[in-house]
Amino acid sequence: MKHISILIPKGAILGSLEGPRLLFSEVNEMLKRIGKMPLFKVQLVGLTEDTPVYNGMFSVRADELIKNIDRTDLIVIPALDGNPCVTVENNKDFVPWIIKQYNNGAEVASLCVGAFLLAETGLVNGKQCATHWMAANDFRKTYPEVMLVEDKIITDENGIYSSGGAFSYLNLILYLIEKYAGRDIAIFCSKAFQIDIDRQSQSPFIMFKGQKDHEDEPIKKAQEFIESNFDDKISVDQLASMFALGRRNLERRFKKATSNTVVEYIQRVKIEAAKMSLETSRENVNEVMYKVGYTDTKAFRTTFKKFTGLSPVQYRNKYNRELREMIINDRQAS
Repeated sequence: MKHISILIPKGAILGSLEGPRLLFSEVNEMLKRIGKMPLFKVQLVGLTEDTPVYNGMFSVRADELIKNIDRTDLIVIPALDGNPCVTVENNKDFVPWIIKQYNNGAEVASLCVGAFLLAETGLVNGKQCATHWMAANDFRKTYPEVMLVEDKIITDENGIYSSGGAFSYLNLILYLIEKYAGRDIAIFCSKAFQIDIDRQSQSPFIMFKGQKDHEDEPIKKAQEFIESNFDDKISVDQLASMFALGRRNLERRFKKATSNTVVEYIQRVKIEAAKMSLETSRENVNEVMYKVGYTDTKAFRTTFKKFTGLSPVQYRNKYNRELREMIINDRQAS
């Protein structure tokens, strides 16, 4: 039987405690119904018997304290509420135990911004890790040694797993169920809990907001210029000349301040504007393309898909409410 330890950090998001517990427990119930032995021993484990979560609105009682667990097979780190760096500090006593268990053969999975507590262990230095896209800039600044993959729903590397933002943690739990219990049981759970089992990317959900929490004023002004003039063709040389910086100096400082190259930043701003138009207007894809400063259809489509995981047409069909209603009405009429 595989021992699963779901941590109860101070400030944990309640749903990301109960979600994994429910899913792993449902696997046991399903196996019982077909005459097989349960596969998982699922425990909520904490530093104390009762842990306040959700700003003290709730308290979660631990099944067991970590000091009493010599060995476990999987540690699940739930999502954290509030400032993740503060929450990590409040839960730093979990860190040596997680490291010890991993070194003894346990696997570790972080959910959403639980990635901050995982990264605090140092176990993902030099490895890929996912978190909520809204926390990406803070994560990069706090843990530069970690290879943050902003678009992924799931990472899996050397017995360490992480998930993207919010309820995408359910996809990681299904992924682990498939690994431990098989595809058929994972599919059953996906149907029982109505989870899209094979979702791979959180790119369609990312809303780009330029990182401006830095002190490099010329770079901040360059960002503001890009955001105000996304409908024009903007070159790196143009920006370097405008702000009296050498090209290499501009590129180095821009990357350090924003975690994007100048070209990536320009592309992201343009694509974010295109997304808004596709969501809210009746303009066709070519009209939107020209509106955000692209003239090459192939380049626009390639860049759009790079950052969203969808083609412009797919994105418009998915998120434009008026268009979706037209498609639904057409289907009903036929």
